[in-house]
Amino acid sequence: MSEERYRLVISEDADKQLQKLDKPVRRRIILALAKLEDDPRPDGVKKLKGSADRWRVRVGDWRIVYRIEDGELVVLVIAVGHRSKVYRGA
Repeated sequence: MSEERYRLVISEDADKQLQKLDKPVRRRIILALAKLEDDPRPDGVKKLKGSADRWRVRVGDWRIVYRIEDGELVVLVIAVGHRSKVYRGA
């Protein structure tokens, strides 16, 4: 029996943020994003304080902020960026 995979949806803002990153960092983030399709709540994931439905994954000094829609099996990526800036507006 195989588990269903989540579909990854990247918001327009998150995509713009991702495209601005250096290639090595972007590659690491893309690998982490791909893993979220199999497990949207991997080890080390944290729920954001003050938000009922936002999560974050660390990739070195970089962060991926996203929402999980279990009913539709969707991971919606809201923001991608450096830890010092990513939470502003996310």
